[in-house]
Amino acid sequence: MNIGIPVELGGDNRLALTPESVALLVENGHNVFVETKAGEKIHFFDEKFEKAGAKIVFSHEEIFGRADIIVKADKLIDKEMDLIKDEQIILAFHHLAVSPQSMIDKFIEKKATLIGYELIEDESGQLPVLYPTSEIAGQMSVQIAAEYLKIIRGGRGIVLGGIPGVPPAVVVIIGAGTVGRNACMAALGAGAQVIVLDKDMNKLREIERLFQKRVITSIANKKSIEKAISLADVVIGAILIKGEKSPHVITKDMLKLMKKGSIIIDLSIDQGGCIETSRPTTPQSPVFKVKGVLHYCIPNIPSCVGWTGTLALNNVLFPYIELLAEKGLEKALQADYSLRKGVYIYRGIPIHSVLNKVFGYAVKNIESLL
Repeated sequence: MNIGIPVELGGDNRLALTPESVALLVENGHNVFVETKAGEKIHFFDEKFEKAGAKIVFSHEEIFGRADIIVKADKLIDKEMDLIKDEQIILAFHHLAVSPQSMIDKFIEKKATLIGYELIEDESGQLPVLYPTSEIAGQMSVQIAAEYLKIIRGGRGIVLGGIPGVPPAVVVIIGAGTVGRNACMAALGAGAQVIVLDKDMNKLREIERLFQKRVITSIANKKSIEKAISLADVVIGAILIKGEKSPHVITKDMLKLMKKGSIIIDLSIDQGGCIETSRPTTPQSPVFKVKGVLHYCIPNIPSCVGWTGTLALNNVLFPYIELLAEKGLEKALQADYSLRKGVYIYRGIPIHSVLNKVFGYAVKNIESLL
């Protein structure tokens, strides 16, 4: 099998595979093509990939032209769409629910197979590839909050943990899943006062158990969210509905309840954002203000710590890449429930229900096609 690792043109600093994993694939008889400088930002230089047995290629066009499987971290961008080969397999964080329909049409036209890391789900309902990136995002959100509470960053001038005689910052986390739990852990570790809201009582019980009642928990509804954000110095949005757009849990009108110079970190921005006033930002211009409230909305926050993000992604992704390379697409999907759950589009046929719900495509059951 021919496997391609391109440069991330969208600016993501991660790769999906490390040189060590490339070496294992090459030892098993597969060809791995790595675009020159693909790993340079995280010090995985071309020499490391060459030593692992990869073939270094010098253009984006060549990577797409030679690979049967394209393995990315971030989703494809517009300029890559014309490079896709017929029946190519593309693995990435695709987030198709917030992609333009013209892009999806192109995937269908090319009879491509799209597997989204955010959809890969095991039989217990866990998301094994998304999980470690959520762990990173949750922890990073508190580091980001500490930075943007500084006056020089437009914040309120608050130390997260406070000091004797001065109260700590109030951190409100909306969503008690993997991201929310890790944000909670990091915020408590920094000494902040933490409030966690979720609609799922079992998740709130788990938060109370894990953190030994050091966290205030509340069922999430309009009134409880309004009350919590009125107290907040930091609000972390951590809502995930698998494969779908995130609902808006904070509206523009609700911002008037928040303190001037407080900060919202919308970790749901990859799926459209859970704050009505959110819009994607970039590392070069990461924040903007609405009604005096800072908004930090960088997609793919794990990209900011690309070395850690790459190793975390590689650790959980490699077995799926190995399976695809060894068995081929059909047999790999037949053999692995989790991988089947990750399919958005199979050989140009829409599979995932979100493509019907958001765009109106007729979808088919993957099992009926294998």
